[in-house]
Amino acid sequence: MSLDLVVAARRAVIGDALVPARVGVAGGRVAVVADWDSSLDATGTVVLDDDTVLLPGLVDTHVHVNEPGRTEWEGFATATAAAAAGGVTTILDMPLNSIPPTVDAAALAVKRAAAQPQIRVDVGFWGGAIPGNAGDLRALHDAGAYGVKCFLLDSGVPEFPPLDPAHLRAALTELATFDGLLIAHCEDEAAIRPAPHDRAYAAFLASRPPEAETRAVAGLIEAARETGARVHVVHVSAAAVLPLLRAAVAEGVRITAETCPHYLALAAEDVPAGATQFKCCPPVRDAANRDALWAGLADGTLTCVVSDHSPCTPELKRFDSGDFGAAWGGISSLQLSLPVVWTAAAARGVPLVDVVRWMAAGPARLAGLAGKGTIAAGYDADLVAFAPDEEFTVDVAALRHRNPVSAYAGRRLRGVVRSTWLRGLPAGDLPLGRLL
Repeated sequence: MSLDLVVAARRAVIGDALVPARVGVAGGRVAVVADWDSSLDATGTVVLDDDTVLLPGLVDTHVHVNEPGRTEWEGFATATAAAAAGGVTTILDMPLNSIPPTVDAAALAVKRAAAQPQIRVDVGFWGGAIPGNAGDLRALHDAGAYGVKCFLLDSGVPEFPPLDPAHLRAALTELATFDGLLIAHCEDEAAIRPAPHDRAYAAFLASRPPEAETRAVAGLIEAARETGARVHVVHVSAAAVLPLLRAAVAEGVRITAETCPHYLALAAEDVPAGATQFKCCPPVRDAANRDALWAGLADGTLTCVVSDHSPCTPELKRFDSGDFGAAWGGISSLQLSLPVVWTAAAARGVPLVDVVRWMAAGPARLAGLAGKGTIAAGYDADLVAFAPDEEFTVDVAALRHRNPVSAYAGRRLRGVVRSTWLRGLPAGDLPLGRLL
């Protein structure tokens, strides 16, 4: 066997095990996963330090790149450079915050053309479901969208309006004809009060209670039950949602759900007054809620941890006033997702293999990304050298995403990405990514 590269590690995450291994790469794919003592000849060999673990490249299925249209918020070059620096080798771009939004095949073509010459990691796309475009969803699917995203309340941008119950059922009815996937932002407008113009985080949090999520999820479950369509709840923040999900799965509703690093690592009690870098929707809740989300991951109710990287310009965060009511909601975390989650997981005694399952194999399975999310023969040679015990302090100036804003600024984190390979090649500085 002629190999281009061998990466040898005393510890490698292979499936659900942490084992010594030598991973042989040929033609951009994993050709062989061998024991540490095996002899593999290759053009190049990398032997990782003993304090480093070999991981599969992470898959982040919830990234707002915003290009074209709002490229000053984020763009494909900067987002994918941040991804590679954080050990993320595949992202799926959300359909809104760019202009045009990805709500038909023509808009998807615009998005792909903008991305193609710039991407440092592999990139796929979600389409969008908005009122009146149910007839466009099959064409979006056929053009390569992995599924469609909808909002069940105001999205924050006028070009991507929410689905009311009738339009939700119309979209799901159409998706069911070809087994398409709908992913939904689940908050109920009727349960939300206008965010007060206040520097106190507690005032903003009170405006978006857990009931907003539970009502919307209950409605989504009912619609999925009626239509038989596949649905997925994005960024679960309220643990009160978990019993609804468990019951729906038990009765055969085709529903899955994810959560995000900020809901697992942050707590409402710790957000300082005026610190609008912590604002996101749905919001970061209290520590008891955070504990319950970890339990939801442990029991399989939540199957993915993805970033919901939702950046904007610093001005939109309203650092001048610290007004949570006026600030844009979104947390930029693409580059930091792995160390953020691993820091919190390690403190709880959660093993690294579980983190990798939630951040690599789980998202790949959700989107149907064949050949991604695990180290196995025939899979893309997307690999990460990760030092799980090394610590660092987050310096926003060193982050690769476009704007120097982070809820983790100055935070001490555990776990450093030392190298990332995309299909066996060093990732990050060159546009080696492919459109999926």
